[in-house]
Amino acid sequence: MRIRRAGWCGGGWRAPAAVVAAVAALAGCGVTDAGPAAAGAPATGARTAGGPVVRAYFLTANGTWPVARPAPPGAGPQAALNALLAGPTRAERARGLVTALPAGPHEVRAQAAPGAVDVSLPWVVSELDRTAVNQLVCTAAAAPGIPGHKRVVDVVVRIHESGLSTKGERPWPVRCDETGAAVPVEARRAAR
Repeated sequence: MRIRRAGWCGGGWRAPAAVVAAVAALAGCGVTDAGPAAAGAPATGARTAGGPVVRAYFLTANGTWPVARPAPPGAGPQAALNALLAGPTRAERARGLVTALPAGPHEVRAQAAPGAVDVSLPWVVSELDRTAVNQLVCTAAAAPGIPGHKRVVDVVVRIHESGLSTKGERPWPVRCDETGAAVPVEARRAAR
């Protein structure tokens, strides 16, 4: 007569050890019994495996959308706006990206300042489509090389319009909001 030892399903301690190992592995995944939780802002940056990039904002059916473009080391707002003015690539157009900026060669100048970018346009803002202004503002705000290391939504973009006198000229201060739209700085202050 054989005497059988008491154990887990006749397998000795092997089955409980496997269960303990599985529970320990799952505990390290960061999943709690409270369910998913916010982990902070999405990753940002201007680096890819291929090196530094600038972000140019183009349009989709759902609004503005940033695309990464290779950039030389030390690139700043001017390089970003040049990438925007070059328009979407063939591959980007195939994905449905377009631009609302006027066609043709235009010179947009950008100069970085602490927490801000001064953008000089060859147009008057009222002559541009609102989505074109969104593209310009968000591309400038997301550019690398802006002193002060501010988030895109905190960079002030000061728009200098064509044909306005440089003496006494008051630039139009705007920001790129979380939705990719240009919003006046004053309106944001009033909303707080």
